[in-house]
Amino acid sequence: MRILNKLWVVALVLVLSASCGDLFELDLQDNPNEVTLDQAGPDFVYNSVQLAAIDTWQSFHFISDGLVRYTTTAAFTYTEALPATTGNGAWNSAYAQMFPDVQALNAAYAENPSLEVYAHTANILQAYIMMGLVDFFGDIPWRDALQGTNVISPTVDLGQEVYTVADELLTAAITALENTTASSPTNDLFYGGDVTKWVTCAKTLQLRIGATTRLIGGAAKMKAIIDAGDFIDDPSEDFQFAASTERDDPDSRHPFYPNHYESDDGTYMGNYFMWLMCCEKDTIEDPRIRHYFYRQVRETRTQVVNAYSCIHSDLPDPEQTPQWYLDVDPNMPYCVASDEYYGRDHGNGAGIPPDGPIRTVYGLFPGGGKWDNQSFSGVQNQGVDGALGEGIAPLVTSYMVSFYRAEAALTAGTGEDAKAMLEEGVRGSIDKVRSFEGRIPPAELNYVYATDVDGNPLEANLFIPSDEDVDAYIAAVLNRYDAAGSDNDKLDVVMKEFYIACAGNAYEVYNFYRRTGMPLNIQPGIDLSIGDFPRSILYASDNVNLNSSVEQKDLSKLIFWDDGSAVLR
Repeated sequence: MRILNKLWVVALVLVLSASCGDLFELDLQDNPNEVTLDQAGPDFVYNSVQLAAIDTWQSFHFISDGLVRYTTTAAFTYTEALPATTGNGAWNSAYAQMFPDVQALNAAYAENPSLEVYAHTANILQAYIMMGLVDFFGDIPWRDALQGTNVISPTVDLGQEVYTVADELLTAAITALENTTASSPTNDLFYGGDVTKWVTCAKTLQLRIGATTRLIGGAAKMKAIIDAGDFIDDPSEDFQFAASTERDDPDSRHPFYPNHYESDDGTYMGNYFMWLMCCEKDTIEDPRIRHYFYRQVRETRTQVVNAYSCIHSDLPDPEQTPQWYLDVDPNMPYCVASDEYYGRDHGNGAGIPPDGPIRTVYGLFPGGGKWDNQSFSGVQNQGVDGALGEGIAPLVTSYMVSFYRAEAALTAGTGEDAKAMLEEGVRGSIDKVRSFEGRIPPAELNYVYATDVDGNPLEANLFIPSDEDVDAYIAAVLNRYDAAGSDNDKLDVVMKEFYIACAGNAYEVYNFYRRTGMPLNIQPGIDLSIGDFPRSILYASDNVNLNSSVEQKDLSKLIFWDDGSAVLR
């Protein structure tokens, strides 16, 4: 489930084994089998930082995606779905892999000023991951961490203090990179060595701090950055990580792709998410839906009875929809998303029926899967379909920033036009998704043939959305916004579109759901005993078991920026 060069990872483990000592000087006490930065070189260690950063971010996403209904949780209760082992991947990628290597680069930079860009761009990545750890776990070790044998059991620092340190790292990076004359790393996987874009990224991460901490006064910080004007507002500046089509040497495809396109059934798509796009707006279908999802079958309600696991009925009968679903939305999907989209309801932890060949699967965007051309064919074909996994990890994009701004305009008086920002965000998302159309193999495109007045053949794609389709969708969204009676109702329109646009980044949704409780009609659990929605996750079991200074917390623990006002389900 990782976009990682596994050969680098093996070597990275060797690098990290030296982290308790001096990574830059060898003496007679050094283990000759260990690899130091002196031996590997700064580019090797910089690569390791980047790969560990994206590995940690992917853990953030996969922790969140079932919680926010992009996929489904594999348990009936949140407690069962989120054991302490859930956080081990993110925790270990950060503390055992990424942070020691960033520490090494900073120490090397102190001795060698030519490594200025290496160190400060690594610090930008570190700041982002530090904030992510706080967003999931709350208070975390920082001041006493990474001290090797000097501090075996580091105590935790308040989450707000860690955010402050991250913000300071970003400020220092901005100052240094705006004035640097040093060379860039040879293999910058995010911005290709463009220092100006790294500066813009750092400022945008500070803007994001303001958005995340809006409930405790963060909007002022956000407004100051918007007024200054240097933040991610163009797709060329997007903070993202690109996967490749490499399957074997090693597998560096987007993790969504092998999840469905090799030989496994893969995860269930969330019925709520698909329903939002196919059906919630009545006759207006979201123009991104064929890019997000691929349908293996045309009909979802006419399969054999043992293909379903509906819980409250044998078949996906709308008449059997639980009353607590209808109390949230009278059109809430039950058991399947629609007649054509087959997923699973939130919190359905039942056994798995033989439904692999009929599940709706990840599509073209962002995981590089198959675009839905209505071929309705199976995808467990050993990785030969669609864009072959050439996707992206969208960490912070220009369209996300537009939604941050729309939210703040409605809730914090930043003075911007929330409706204009909403439209900008939706259009930006659609444009980003449609940029993947060039990755559709020609054989997977369906065409309609016609002739012009001279009898010459014409061809046009049958299912690629037209500009008119896009305009109609955006008009429907803006009409809903205009019809919303209060700013809170308008905010719900904004956050629902933000939710749809964030496909591939459930971490972002987990954050804004906790601060807004929106979308308001998000699907409840299939079982009433699902429990209270997790305001944070448990400390990683690896941390608790090995660190005597840390006591386990519970899922109700608030992150410092969450005032607990949002009603969550």
